[in-house]
Amino acid sequence: MLSVPGRGRSHADRVAEAVNSKVCAATSGIAASWRRSMVYHGLDPASRRSAHRVEDGSLRQARERSQDLIRIAMPTLERLYSTLGSSGCSVALTDTDGLILEARRAAGDARDFDSWGLATGAVWSEAMEGTNGIGTCAAERRAVVIHQDQHFRTDNIAMSCMGAPIFDPTGQMAGVLDVSSCRRDLELPYAQMLGLIVAESARAVESDLFRSAFHGCRIVVAEGHGTAGVSLLALDKDDVIVGATRQARKALDLTDALLAAAPSAAPYLGEQEGEGRGTERAALRRALARAQGNVSAAARDLGISRATMYRKMAQHGLSD
Repeated sequence: MLSVPGRGRSHADRVAEAVNSKVCAATSGIAASWRRSMVYHGLDPASRRSAHRVEDGSLRQARERSQDLIRIAMPTLERLYSTLGSSGCSVALTDTDGLILEARRAAGDARDFDSWGLATGAVWSEAMEGTNGIGTCAAERRAVVIHQDQHFRTDNIAMSCMGAPIFDPTGQMAGVLDVSSCRRDLELPYAQMLGLIVAESARAVESDLFRSAFHGCRIVVAEGHGTAGVSLLALDKDDVIVGATRQARKALDLTDALLAAAPSAAPYLGEQEGEGRGTERAALRRALARAQGNVSAAARDLGISRATMYRKMAQHGLSD
């Protein structure tokens, strides 16, 4: 819980005091988010308003844009709800703008969640709601736990929100998985435990997204896989890296430009070149990629004649 002077004052006063405190803003992630909410987004913590909801047509379009994410994430979302739904929790899947695409909550908790506007079609970006589990997670691209009065708006301090980002197969953010609790007696340690469950579930969805995108490829675990994130590589039949998750890109310094050059997986997996499969074909492909398809330049790169290059390409079923 954020500690600021004047604990007995109203929530709105304490938010304002933390925002104006250089020490709090510099040392507390919550205070930094409060500052963004008040200074950059112009929000008032004491304002009374319901969450913004998009029209049905806009929601339908957003769901179409995220149809792969929804399809792959739904089993995980349903499992989370079946485990936590009876304990006063709602489970939500959002896009990168904080728009709730899918939500599950028990009928007995519907009044509480509806009063906060935590339902399908509502927008919970930081720009709209200030500090919250969905919007702050999306803004900072990391898992967050926003426990009760860590929320920006006074209207939201009775709930706790645990959000975790989901990254797509190219390393870009795809959405947020969120669990929110309406239990007023929810202690911070329990909220943090729920946060770990949500983060692990988001990593499972990210892994499933990656495997679906590279169906038919060999998927291997790379450096950095674990609590830090999903670090996976997709290899084709020549052991060329054709895909990498966000964590794998960070851990191995893989960029789009490097991936476009058809890199061999061997050096990234601690193997000697030649230990993998299809090494000559892979070398030809890498040379062609570096030369942007120019056969003569690729042949010079490999130190062979243009005629030999064409012969080897035909042997391995490669076109220029």
